Amino acid sequence: MKKKIIIVGASHGGHQSILELLSRYEDIDITLFEAGNFVSFMSCGMELYLENSVTDVNAVRNFRPESFPQENVHILNNHQVTKINSDKRTVFVTDLENGKQTEESYDKLILSSGVNPKSLPIAGNELENVYLMRGYDWATKIKSKLENPEVKNITVVGAGYIGIEAAEAAVKAGKHVTLLDVIDRPLGTYLDSELTDIISAHLADKGVEIHTGVKISAFSGQNNKVQFVKSNQGDFPSDVVIQAAGVQPNTEWLKGTVALDERGWIKNDEYLRTNLPDVYAIGDATLAYSIAARKKVPVALATVARREARYLVKHLFEKTPAVPFGGIVGSSALSVFDYHFAQSGLNSFTAERAGVKIASSFYEDTLRPSYVPEDKGNPKVYVKLFFDPETHRLLGGAVLSTYDITAQGNVLALAISHQLKVEDLAEADFFFQPGFDRQWSLLNLAAQHALGEVEFTRK
Repeated sequence: MKKKIIIVGASHGGHQSILELLSRYEDIDITLFEAGNFVSFMSCGMELYLENSVTDVNAVRNFRPESFPQENVHILNNHQVTKINSDKRTVFVTDLENGKQTEESYDKLILSSGVNPKSLPIAGNELENVYLMRGYDWATKIKSKLENPEVKNITVVGAGYIGIEAAEAAVKAGKHVTLLDVIDRPLGTYLDSELTDIISAHLADKGVEIHTGVKISAFSGQNNKVQFVKSNQGDFPSDVVIQAAGVQPNTEWLKGTVALDERGWIKNDEYLRTNLPDVYAIGDATLAYSIAARKKVPVALATVARREARYLVKHLFEKTPAVPFGGIVGSSALSVFDYHFAQSGLNSFTAERAGVKIASSFYEDTLRPSYVPEDKGNPKVYVKLFFDPETHRLLGGAVLSTYDITAQGNVLALAISHQLKVEDLAEADFFFQPGFDRQWSLLNLAAQHALGEVEFTRK
């Protein structure tokens, strides 16, 4: 008899789970339930859509239901899983189109329920033109406002990745953009101040009005439409408000059944098992084991969900998996107008939050030998490294330049995942060609600088 696997959630974790199941097993029957209407929108591609850099909004997705024509795969959108009965090994599912409820049995249940965007708990959230920056429906609404000439002022709440993307798309659409955040600088949870200072100045040069340390008290307006964002720094005129103030786990429906921590993250063990037999949890609604921090931390990234899904399905039918999940580094990248950065592992903010002691080093140079002028492709490059002050084990790093050096972030990720030391990075054997880099590669030089070595000649 075929083993029945139910998957909750059609984003990266759910998609990868189907791919892995089909690649590894034959006698299985797969059903994926997705509460949303659209399977499955890639919110990380929203900026590209808003800037008219995609073929079509309906193509900004991981997969379509028809991507899996196999008879043993059933993908049902508009179907919300509302309850688990672990004793009977069933889930209760509501068809959101007709309200019909059914009870479906499983042999294995994979939870990839993801996260929901946060709305500020303030008055005025119900006003028209107050939007969230996530999902297909919100993307199309924001797009219509960017194309509306009557919309002049757009206020973005939150200066993380999503907020920066929203601000850039709105500026490129010709809007006056105000960017607000409660912390002291844009991207402050991702990058240290040496890098955020550069990006903040660049955002201002591009016309983004930045206000930090802002405490928002309400959204206000007339005729049920937002007109102002009210705060401790005054009222900001707003035809549209885009909230990008973080996410929260989509786990309210699991309370009392699946073990959650105090913030609502699903508790799973080193094999990604929950407290319920044959029920597993992966992706953004869980805490991921960080190789750098050596503990579980919140890392909401597609790459994390996919790696967890690959591991989980590989060991799904083992009574006790042969090895625990190896953990993740947590790497990401972003373009901010003319600048590009990538970061991997820990930084000052995340290390402090995780209780990890770090040392750091900031390095500034040019991409290529100094005899190449800047206007011939030799821009400034910046590297921040983080490492254990006693062992010199690499714990994190970031690179930034107007030239796209983001692939160096993958080098850092590999070094961190293999627990290399600063000394290893200082001596790593990379290529040299003056059309691309220096006699020592950028990360070699940054590591040598971190070790306090005499600076290599720029000539």
